[in-house]
Amino acid sequence: MENETPSLETIINNNLNGRDLEEFNRIYYGRKDNLEVKLKESSIAAAKEGDFEIAAYAFPAKKEQTRPPRIVKVGVIQHSIAAPTDRPVSEQKKAIFSKVKRIIDVAGQEGVNIICFQELWNMPFAFCTREKQPWCEFAESAEEGETTRFLKELAVKYAMVIVSSILERDENHSEILWNTTVVISDTGNVIGKHRKNHIPRVGDFNESNYYMEGNTGHPVFATRYGKIAVNICFGRHHVLNWLMYGLNGAEIVFNPSATIAAEAGSEYMWNIEARNAAITNCYFTAAINRVGYETFPNEFTSADGKPAHNDLGLFYGSSYFTGPDGVRCPGLSRTRDGLLIGVLDLNLNRQIKDRRCYYMTQRLDLYVNSLSKVLELDYKGQVVHENDK
Repeated sequence: MENETPSLETIINNNLNGRDLEEFNRIYYGRKDNLEVKLKESSIAAAKEGDFEIAAYAFPAKKEQTRPPRIVKVGVIQHSIAAPTDRPVSEQKKAIFSKVKRIIDVAGQEGVNIICFQELWNMPFAFCTREKQPWCEFAESAEEGETTRFLKELAVKYAMVIVSSILERDENHSEILWNTTVVISDTGNVIGKHRKNHIPRVGDFNESNYYMEGNTGHPVFATRYGKIAVNICFGRHHVLNWLMYGLNGAEIVFNPSATIAAEAGSEYMWNIEARNAAITNCYFTAAINRVGYETFPNEFTSADGKPAHNDLGLFYGSSYFTGPDGVRCPGLSRTRDGLLIGVLDLNLNRQIKDRRCYYMTQRLDLYVNSLSKVLELDYKGQVVHENDK
């Protein structure tokens, strides 16, 4: 990936300094100072040895008279696959486990309370191929599968809530597949799971050949550290999806994703959608994307008349946090594995709700009425023409 741009931040820092850089930060990120948090020397050394980026930023709230601060350390991990896609399934999975464990260990020594991975972190994003074998063999039980067992031990070791996106094999319902995120408590127990609400049918993202829309609604998981929710990948394009997590009380919403920078990709939207969701719903968001090129043994086409190919294109990383006030931090690299830590004061959520009154003014009654009409078979849009009487 030598010819790829490392990150937007690299371009900015190479070309701006002084007041110009401060003004860019103020206008783009929402504050002149990104409030970078100092990391342990041992963490920096471990990241260097493991060849992954590490960064941390604070999102403070104003001091209150009646509530103490609610400081939570949240981490997100982005990474590339760790073995060629023609290697045995067990070998590919174990290689990813080994890579990611090193990053989790650093998160643990930094005192991270909650950590989330990218979408389907323990496998290649192979759904572009439309092949069933061997990719369906990565599927496993959400509650008792190999990945969940691996993470349970780390959750207990570091008193860490772990948010893990996997390909689920539903053993109780005809062994069908789901795109599922498992939430593991700091006690090592599975709190629950959520299945992806919106499934793409665009370009190489042929996911409905493997699993369909989820059936778990919009759950919010009450953890020791705060109330969290998971808006899986393509769900970030659907504003009502984000809305429901807020209405159900989420304080942090994770968006584990697998999205690319190619012509049919989403990179120009990436920095907008999770940030907009944080603003309109007055909660923290964390957008996480995988990294690198994933090349598959057999060529596939994109139904666009172009030649067959062996990869989707660059998964561009660039994971970031946004606060409920719309302030965001610099993103991780486009090309490297990384651990991003946000030191969040959850009191900020209510402070922003009080300041901006978005929930008080959102008029749900108006939209419930309008949407119920849209669903009627004889619905006609509310369009007014010049000569209407």
